[in-house]
Amino acid sequence: KGWSSEGPRPPEPGVEEEVQGKMAGSHPYFNLPDFTQPSPPSTPPSLPSHQRCRPSDATKGLLVALLGGGLPAGFVGPFSRMAYQASHLPSLELLICRCLFHLPIALLLKLRGDPLLGPPDVRGRACLHALLNVLSIGCAYSAVQVVPAGNAATVRKGSSTVCSALLALCLESQGLSGYDWCGLLGSTLGLIIIVGPGLGTLQEGTTGLYTALGYVLAFLGGLALSLGLLVYRSLDFPSCLPTVAFLFGLVGLVGSVPGLFVLQTPVLPNDPLSWSCVGAVGILALVSFVCVSYAVTKAHPALVCAVLHSEVVVALMLQYYVLYETVAPSDIMGAGVVLGSIAIITAQNLSCEREGQVEE
Repeated sequence: KGWSSEGPRPPEPGVEEEVQGKMAGSHPYFNLPDFTQPSPPSTPPSLPSHQRCRPSDATKGLLVALLGGGLPAGFVGPFSRMAYQASHLPSLELLICRCLFHLPIALLLKLRGDPLLGPPDVRGRACLHALLNVLSIGCAYSAVQVVPAGNAATVRKGSSTVCSALLALCLESQGLSGYDWCGLLGSTLGLIIIVGPGLGTLQEGTTGLYTALGYVLAFLGGLALSLGLLVYRSLDFPSCLPTVAFLFGLVGLVGSVPGLFVLQTPVLPNDPLSWSCVGAVGILALVSFVCVSYAVTKAHPALVCAVLHSEVVVALMLQYYVLYETVAPSDIMGAGVVLGSIAIITAQNLSCEREGQVEE
């Protein structure tokens, strides 16, 4: 059709480029990338929102227990012992000072319009939780006055771990994995390594009796702590955490003030060191209380108690470098076993779950 008497008709402008473009797009050999144009920067494909990973609840709970519960609590025992050595501050008076730091939480509850003692249906259990924590802290403060701070923390945390595992297994039917049991047994073994030589060399007479009584008080403090954590897991209402924190201060004051004048002699510290130690104990103990109460709602109470064994390592370090008390080689060996067990438990529970899905 394009032929005439003058010869072939020249192609119209733009037609040749269009034909070549069609050939390049239809033939596989012509479908090549244009290397003359700069390629756009490659960006990694973004995952959909339902496939992004976030730390699991158990992971968050254990990290909060380790960083906010165990490490600050490791300073409480040595500071309490320093206050006792400086001005012979009684344990109940130290407990009263700590409870005073919990009372301002009532302002937060009032601003939120929540009842100070919690809802009526759970008020009894909330008060029981506060009472168990007061008993645990009172036993711990009494123990650190007659035995080294590191050993008292060791016995208390070890007994709380074992009792938490047994109570949760019997009452809540919560099983643990093999790695978790390995970590629990390892941490318990480390605590036995730390305390064993000291228990085998108790002196006879009054000194040995007071030392044995200190270890018994530390054990009872751990038992009360495990019971308190178990009771706290059964509480489920809004503003549960600030309510139990305020109740701890209230119940502690009601029980400690009469006991101080009946069982002990009040002492008014007159040196800055004692007041500094009391203030540090109150603040660090409040932070540890809040973090442990949060962590136990996210992870197994036995695992939380096992991670809290980091308090023992911190207490041993302060016992050696600050209090200048002897740390035996068995203490160092046991602290290493405890740290290894904490690493096993934390690594086992360091997992992530996809957003929008519930971890099994």
